[in-house]
Amino acid sequence: MKKLADAQVTIVGLGLMGSSLAGALRGRCRAVVGVGRRAETIEAALARGLIDQGTTDLASGVRRADVVVLATPVRVILRLLSEIGPLLPAGCLLMDVGSTKVQIVARMADLPSHVQPLGGHPMCGKEIAGIAAADPTLYQDHVFILTPLPRTSETALALGLALVKAVGARPLLLDPERHDRLVAAISHLPYLLACALVGTAEAMASADPLVWEIAASGFRDTSRLAASDVTMMLDILLTNKQAVLEAVSTCTAQLCRLARLMETGDEEGLQTVLSSLRDSREAHIGAVTHET
Repeated sequence: MKKLADAQVTIVGLGLMGSSLAGALRGRCRAVVGVGRRAETIEAALARGLIDQGTTDLASGVRRADVVVLATPVRVILRLLSEIGPLLPAGCLLMDVGSTKVQIVARMADLPSHVQPLGGHPMCGKEIAGIAAADPTLYQDHVFILTPLPRTSETALALGLALVKAVGARPLLLDPERHDRLVAAISHLPYLLACALVGTAEAMASADPLVWEIAASGFRDTSRLAASDVTMMLDILLTNKQAVLEAVSTCTAQLCRLARLMETGDEEGLQTVLSSLRDSREAHIGAVTHET
């Protein structure tokens, strides 16, 4: 298996994540090839210097690849994994950047034996989708989770680790079940909560539309994730359903605990819980200034 500097890396999917990854890798490997659905996307990637070559034909895009990264919505990744195996050269490393891992890794296990599979999920992104939002620095200083399979060779894993480090990210190895359980709580649940906040404001606005005019940075910050690409989020939620529902149940219990303290007028108890949660956030994430 080649070193990254000598490898052709093909990125399948030139949305935000794929085009940003392509731009971050260009100059750090022999060539970056982009595969997109539309010719205008390929033209945009070439014009911005994100890729060395591009095509709308999957077979020609991966034919000489040493590394292929699937950077499409999760259910598209699942479909591609059922099709792409015979198209890949022997020894090719096949990665992905999907936000859920259990179903993807299970599908990777069925790839032909000449393919080296390695699941991946970079913990970064934006609400804005598409190549127009591409940012080659997107991955810098962010965790990039890798989920190797039992069949993933040491050399294939080493190449995947080299790719992660080349784009400035910090690799973290996890098994897919643990990954999906953790991201359900810190990524997928927050999206649902943001949507619920917008829905709550909408319900209030039906009686008093002034609510939208007085919404300040506090509401904008906490509802920001509701602006995420719906197609992408549908794939994520429906391929991690059980873990997300468990996170929703835990969150509901936490919210009900706070509501009960308010309902009973237990100011001391409410202060204790809120202070503890604030301290926990600051200890693990850092302090934040907040305007209501």
